[in-house]
Amino acid sequence: MQVDYIIIGVGLAGISFCEQLKANNKTFVVFDNSSQQSSIVAGGLYNPVVLKRFTSVWNSALQLKTALPMYANLEKRLQVKLDYKMSVYRKFASLEEQNNWFAACDKPKLAEYLSPEIIKNTHPNISAQFGFGEVLQTGRIDVKCLVDAYKKELLSKELFFESDFDYQHIETGDEGVQYRDISAKHIVFAEGFGLVKNPYFKHLPLMPTKGELLIIEAPDLKINYVLKAGVFLIPLHDNLYIVGATYQRDDTTHAVTSQAKDTLLTKLETLINCSYSVVNQVAGIRPTVKDRRPLVGQHARCKNMYVLNGLGSRGVMIGPYVARALYNFIEHQTPLDTEIDIKRFL
Repeated sequence: MQVDYIIIGVGLAGISFCEQLKANNKTFVVFDNSSQQSSIVAGGLYNPVVLKRFTSVWNSALQLKTALPMYANLEKRLQVKLDYKMSVYRKFASLEEQNNWFAACDKPKLAEYLSPEIIKNTHPNISAQFGFGEVLQTGRIDVKCLVDAYKKELLSKELFFESDFDYQHIETGDEGVQYRDISAKHIVFAEGFGLVKNPYFKHLPLMPTKGELLIIEAPDLKINYVLKAGVFLIPLHDNLYIVGATYQRDDTTHAVTSQAKDTLLTKLETLINCSYSVVNQVAGIRPTVKDRRPLVGQHARCKNMYVLNGLGSRGVMIGPYVARALYNFIEHQTPLDTEIDIKRFL
C-alpha cells in the first residue's frame, strides 16, 4: 500500500490532522490501539477565556475560527451531533471578582467574549451570592461521539488499523518512510501520552496530567449553561451533567480514584444544593507541556517524521489550529510559530 501519510493516533490531534489531509486530497492511513483515553474522557469545552484570572487563551480567536467550521463539517459528513453551543457562567466569589470582571471586559482581546452585565442568581438550587459573569461564543464538543464516529468512517474505508504500532518496523529514507507493507511520504505521531514510549520523540518534555470526571444525574438542577466555580458543571442530556476535572501528575494510570471523586464532590457541594447521584466516573491522561504550548514539528534527523502532541486540556480548540499549522509546514514550508515548534526544546 502506498499513501501520502501514516498517522499514529485518532484522538483530537490525529483527527484534526486527518481533516487537513482530506481537505487537500491527500491519502493516509491511521493506527491507534485505543490505549490513550484523554480525548475520549475530555469534557470537550471550548472557551476562549482563562476563567481563573480573566485573561485570554493564547491565540483564541484564530483557534475558534479554525476549529468550529471543522466540527460543523464533521457533523454533516458523519451525521452526528457534535457541537452543543452554550454560554459559560463564571460564579463570582466576591465583589472584588466582579470588579476584576468589569476590568477584563474592557480588554481588546476579551471584549467580544465577556458580557459586561452581571447575572443575578435566581436559581433556588445554586449557591451564588455575588452572581455570575457570562462568557460568550462557548460550547461543548462531544469528543467521544466524534472519535467513535470517525473510527467508524475510517474502518468503512479500510483506512484504520486498530493495533499497536511497532516503532522497530519503521524504515526511513530520503523519499519517505516504510512501515511493514505501507509506503508513505510522511509519518505524523499524534499518540497523546503514548509519545513517552516513542523512540523518536520521547526526549520531548511531555508531562502526564491525569484528569478525572464524574457524570451526575440531578433532576432538579435543570440548567442549560456551563457553570464554573472551582469545578466545571457541564449539562449533557436527560438531567445528566459532567463534573470536572481533577489534575494529578503523580498517577499515570487510567484507573478512577476515590480521592478524585471526593475532591470533585466536595467542590460540587459548595455550588449546588439539590439532590444528585453519581452515575459514572472516568479518567484519562492529558498530554501537557510545561510552557502550556503544544509540541509540533519535524524530527531533527528523520526529515519525514513529525509530531503533533501536547494539546493539554484545551484540545478541542487548539487541535485544529495546530494541525493546520503542521500541514502548511510540511506541504508549503510555512514556518511554524516558535511558541509551538519543538525546536524550542533543542
